[in-house]
Amino acid sequence: MTNIALFGAGGKMGTRLTTNLQGTRFTVRHVEVSETGRALLRSTFGVECVPPDEAIGDADAVILAVPDVAIGKVSSQVVPKLRPGTMVVILDAAAPFAGHLPVREDLTYFVTHPCHPPIFNDETEMHAKRDFFGGQAARQHIVCALMQGPEAAYSLGEEIARAIYAPVMRAHRITVGQMALLEPGLSETVVASLLDVMREAMEEVIAQGVPAEAARDFLLGHLNVLAAVIFKETDGVFSDACNKAIQFGKPVLMRDDWKRVFEFSEIADSIRRIT
Repeated sequence: MTNIALFGAGGKMGTRLTTNLQGTRFTVRHVEVSETGRALLRSTFGVECVPPDEAIGDADAVILAVPDVAIGKVSSQVVPKLRPGTMVVILDAAAPFAGHLPVREDLTYFVTHPCHPPIFNDETEMHAKRDFFGGQAARQHIVCALMQGPEAAYSLGEEIARAIYAPVMRAHRITVGQMALLEPGLSETVVASLLDVMREAMEEVIAQGVPAEAARDFLLGHLNVLAAVIFKETDGVFSDACNKAIQFGKPVLMRDDWKRVFEFSEIADSIRRIT
């Protein structure tokens, strides 16, 4: 039996993990500082929280399901008390990348994050189609990084990751640095920004008289087919008119040096703002 101490068990992410860890081979001890969170765990799951020291006493793994800004504070309180060989699981690369984890060379640090359910998928049940975040009904991929610790520990880390993010398809093994390139670099700085621009563009055509429902339907439908072509989900190609629009649009919308967001210094600055 593998013992897990789950910190932040009554929070938004913690309750997702609490749900998914039920029925697994893991024995979970729940830690939650807020009375609201403890009451939620009690009423929803019949779970009684325990003090931190009790939770980590014989823990094989400690999951820190707390906000990025709290990782440094919580880990500084918890990590010094852990037995050698304990695995610490962090759910985002920001704090580890920024150096907010205490130095303990005798511990394993494992970082994992969901990719979230892909736009192009095979889900047929409506509750799975509407599970946009993942970890409930929709299948998703995940990324995992063994930041430090023995190679043999990776399999346990991935097993825990697959349990907390279930149902999982592929688990990609990468480094913490690569995970930081993916988030915040790729997913937030680039993709979220461009999607926000798309929403603003939709609002602009609505302001110029296009009915709101028509604009939204047109945008989301074209987003679907254009993404399918760009990411090679289909063998289709763009028309000459579309290619000419792209040639005009990219330099208007994007700075020539936009790829600097992936430079180490830019990623580090972004993560400092987050944490």
